[in-house]
Amino acid sequence: MLFKISIAMLAFAANSVLCRLALAGHQIDPISFSLIRVFSGAAVLLLLYIFSVQKAKIEWNIKNGFCLALYMVAFSLAYVHIDAGVGALLLFGTVQLSMVGYGLCHGEKINIQRGVGLGIAILGILILLLPGAAAPNLVYAAIMVLSGIGWAMYSIAGKNMQNPLASTLANFVMAIPFVLLAYAAFYAQSFAQPQGVLLAVLSGGLASSGAYVLWYVIVKRIDRVTASSVQLSVPCLAILGGALFIGEELSWRIIISAVIVLGGIGLVIWATPEKKVLK
Repeated sequence: MLFKISIAMLAFAANSVLCRLALAGHQIDPISFSLIRVFSGAAVLLLLYIFSVQKAKIEWNIKNGFCLALYMVAFSLAYVHIDAGVGALLLFGTVQLSMVGYGLCHGEKINIQRGVGLGIAILGILILLLPGAAAPNLVYAAIMVLSGIGWAMYSIAGKNMQNPLASTLANFVMAIPFVLLAYAAFYAQSFAQPQGVLLAVLSGGLASSGAYVLWYVIVKRIDRVTASSVQLSVPCLAILGGALFIGEELSWRIIISAVIVLGGIGLVIWATPEKKVLK
């Protein structure tokens, strides 16, 4: 299970880096990036479904499609003026609070060890935002928070999906009309260079489609608190990716913060009953 979680988190971080790389380099506008991302993701998922041994019944759900579209469109819009790492912090910090709050409202418990782990992980994120990290634009920060709410809702819905591949395919297809509406609204500002298109295809067809199927497999086997906590590793990975591929800031403070966040996540996972994590 830990290996699957690691692969999913790397893919989530890759989405932040790919999107920021495309937008920071003015290779594509954010809505075109979202549109290509959702179409390429749907195309790859359709191929996977066609060649799957057992074709489960596709569950169409307009709410899940809307949540996915909300996440994708707001995600791209926010990254116009927010660094990859800072954006991931805002995104998954929002996811953390949303999913933990939802879990507590629905009867999930937090013991002392898990509470300490959560506190340590959140402390690591706060350290990342202390002096030395550029303060994000409030408008774009709010847009990224909206994206986080969309992703939290999408993740919560994953617990009720019977087949991860069929469900993810349906969600991508159902998200297309919503993304098209956003594209129509921003059509006058649309543009795309070949590199931007390639980055969007990689984001949708590689870092999103397969990773989201894997994530739906994962969230069915862990509780919401653990699911939200493990995603706190994504900002650390995105910061490292931003430094390596975009030239964003990397310092000892960032490295130490990443270690703190991952340590807190480890406590949350290890404090979870084995039957819930390794089922």
